[in-house]
Amino acid sequence: MLFLIAATLAVVMPIRWWIIEPISVASPSMEPTLHVGSYLLLDKMTLRLRPMRRFDIVVLRSPENPKLDVIKRIVALSGDVVELREKRVFVNGRELEEPYAFHSRAQERLEGDALAPLTVPQGRLFLLGDNRDESRDSSVWKDPRTGEPRPFASRADVRGLVRGIY
Repeated sequence: MLFLIAATLAVVMPIRWWIIEPISVASPSMEPTLHVGSYLLLDKMTLRLRPMRRFDIVVLRSPENPKLDVIKRIVALSGDVVELREKRVFVNGRELEEPYAFHSRAQERLEGDALAPLTVPQGRLFLLGDNRDESRDSSVWKDPRTGEPRPFASRADVRGLVRGIY
């Protein structure tokens, strides 16, 4: 019996550590795309085999609290110039078409609604939640020690790509 348990763990745990892991959505920041309580698969392999792409939905360690994982959409990659104007996102001077973006407080002017043009540094990403008015993301992240804006996340903090909902 112990051999069977050990053999199962020897197969399952490496799969979970390096290939795929079940996760659940804990906040409304990605609604309506991903709902609180939904279960997803975190694909840890694909991003080792291909570069990250704009619009990928990823899980990463929060730049504000590294003990916390967050789910966000990649909006801009290293070298891109990103700007937010009146709740609209511009990358390299062009407005992004974002049918997935949701503004629960569309009539209110909020902290993350505007951001002067910034160039995404090498090895960094600019990420947003789909529920823009209810998301802590690149538009509002701050350095926990200084309180200064910290709009970019490190690529190294990305844990994997969100896959199927189950």
